[in-house]
Amino acid sequence: MEILNEIKITNDEETKALLEEEIESINKEIDNLEIKLLLNGEYDENDAILEIHAGAGGTEACDWANMLKRMYTRWCEQKKYTYEIIDEQEGLEAGIKSMTMIIHGLYAFGYLKCEKGIHRLVRISPFDSGARRHTSFASVDVVPLIENGNADIEIKDSDIRIDCYCASGHGGQGVNTTPSAIRITHFPTGIVVTCQNERSQIQNKEQAMEVLKSKLYKIEIEKKETEMKNLKGEIKDINFGSQIRSYVMCPYTLVKDHRTNTEKTNVDKVLDGDIDDFINDNLKSRWENEYYSNKKRKQKI
Repeated sequence: MEILNEIKITNDEETKALLEEEIESINKEIDNLEIKLLLNGEYDENDAILEIHAGAGGTEACDWANMLKRMYTRWCEQKKYTYEIIDEQEGLEAGIKSMTMIIHGLYAFGYLKCEKGIHRLVRISPFDSGARRHTSFASVDVVPLIENGNADIEIKDSDIRIDCYCASGHGGQGVNTTPSAIRITHFPTGIVVTCQNERSQIQNKEQAMEVLKSKLYKIEIEKKETEMKNLKGEIKDINFGSQIRSYVMCPYTLVKDHRTNTEKTNVDKVLDGDIDDFINDNLKSRWENEYYSNKKRKQKI
């Protein structure tokens, strides 16, 4: 209140600008604290495993997957989070077919869980000599990193097969000729995890096992959520026709989140990592939906 009163009585434009800037800073800090209060899930504080998979469309989709990869790495840098890419499959001409990265930082999973889903891009293709408009899709999946001993997930030796192979991609002759990369296949679920980030086979195996454990934990959580949704009759199919967010670069510029209707017109800024508004609005929406759902349930009881 004191700052607001100072703004009203001061005639100094420079002082008024400084006071308004201070108010904006305080409001931003309050918003950040409010968002952190919403990050109360069991594993919200954990590091995150983020995967990107290009959809149908060949080079276009692979390039879009690579653009998303850059968006998330730029977001990490802005958040002062660190990240490591543990597996990446390059596209035939450009971009990437798939990528798995581990993001280290407090509440990394809590924030990024909102990014799970199908992301759609509309643009004039840089690969089309006719300069036609193309639509590309890529899927993003996010799970919390479950370190050994932090969750009751048992992996039997008889349920997995571990293959060693030479890592592909960049890294020098040693990377390509030493069988240090690891592929773990989990027979009961069909999950395949690969890791070729480290030069050490042992380190790659440990990292791959952590990723597998995290994926198995996610399956257990989804089973429980499906049971609850079956009781409520709220099952929805997730496919490439149900995107969570669209990035339109032509004939107009707009990024729209279809879950919260949050919009931004500066597509380039969003693709440079400015996605906090989308994440924050989604967290608020999740909390509101959960709150009113619990309220209705109590009223029925």
